[in-house]
Amino acid sequence: MTTGTPDGTAHDGTGTPAGPGPVGRTAPSAPFPAPPAAAGPAVPVPPPSPGSATSRRPHRAARVEDRVNRAVVRVLRGRGWTERVEAYAGYGGPGWVRVMARVVLAAPVVQDDELPGAGSAEQTGAEEAPRVRGWRSFLTAQVPDGHLVAHVGGLTHRLAGDRGGYVDAVVPADLPPGWHDVPLESSDGRSSTARVLVVAAEQRTGLVSDIDDTVMVTRLPRPLVAAWNSLVRSEAARETIPGMADLYAGITGGDPGVPVVYLSTGAWNAAPALARFLRRHRYPAGPMLLTDWGPTNTGWFRSGKEHKVAQLERLVAELPDVRWVLVGDDGQRDPEVYSGVVQRHRSHVRAVLIRQLTFAEHVLAHGAPVPTPTPRRRGPGGTVALAPRADDVAVLQGPDGDALLREARERGLVG
Repeated sequence: MTTGTPDGTAHDGTGTPAGPGPVGRTAPSAPFPAPPAAAGPAVPVPPPSPGSATSRRPHRAARVEDRVNRAVVRVLRGRGWTERVEAYAGYGGPGWVRVMARVVLAAPVVQDDELPGAGSAEQTGAEEAPRVRGWRSFLTAQVPDGHLVAHVGGLTHRLAGDRGGYVDAVVPADLPPGWHDVPLESSDGRSSTARVLVVAAEQRTGLVSDIDDTVMVTRLPRPLVAAWNSLVRSEAARETIPGMADLYAGITGGDPGVPVVYLSTGAWNAAPALARFLRRHRYPAGPMLLTDWGPTNTGWFRSGKEHKVAQLERLVAELPDVRWVLVGDDGQRDPEVYSGVVQRHRSHVRAVLIRQLTFAEHVLAHGAPVPTPTPRRRGPGGTVALAPRADDVAVLQGPDGDALLREARERGLVG
């Protein structure tokens, strides 16, 4: 995804420059008329992430993919397909919002509520979309460098996407705290609505949660999880981790103004199914930060770890007064990623909660019957285990949400 910055540089979401352009990365002037210049407070600039790629030239596989995609778009346009917008939930703070969406092509007979990405923000209270099996989510034609218009707080912004058609832009907006609707419009005049949560300046608590094996049971080798959940498994058959919804309700205190962010290495194509799952099982409303599969500037596939690190660094920078509760599982990289955040930004982390997988889940998750390495902290005496301490970041572990909730109550994290 591409995000705009006030200095006229677009960034790809990891902190790596993606090319010139003003706030939101200005799209080509046609077919939109130029909107009035957006005046207002400066918007946050995503920080560089640890291990960010420095290459601006796409990998050879990415260049081949781009050529194929552009050829497909030309053919489909000739058959009357039009550009549509799939809107994702975003967030913001005083003076700015982060708008996320995707520009896709669809046949004339396809209604907007029938798009594969329809319902991607359903967990935020957006209008419910038809429930379909996930395999349809992978039959959309992406629009490389597609662009759209966003109407935010009385201002109009022309925003351009990345090579996958994904738009991720921070734009100025003077909106009060709470959830807001942001109208989006494609170059063909088709509209959609993105939901954004504006976090109050006085908000001090936030929650970041993984999805697979943290709130949702997978019981599959990680390389197969997305394919199975999206292509085969019925949405209604997906199981929630016992007690996790109650745990999140306790952490947020039922306050809809508490920012809750679902951070996963899953693909954006699965967003509608995940949104419906979160809503059905009563998880707090909040944006999802997923990723795009496929070749990048540096290789065949994106790094899930780098994606999570980059997004966490961004949240800390954009919402500096929020102390985050980080929730994940010990089946993959969550302990390592969260440990790094604690080391770099201890004052911004309130607690780390790790769900302990079962023996079988560990074998399926990473091929070994034991957890991934325990989070570690660099201290005066060298590197030591990141253990719970009364005067520092609380680290809680348990097999499910019920156990974690009991520990959270004992530590005073939940009233």
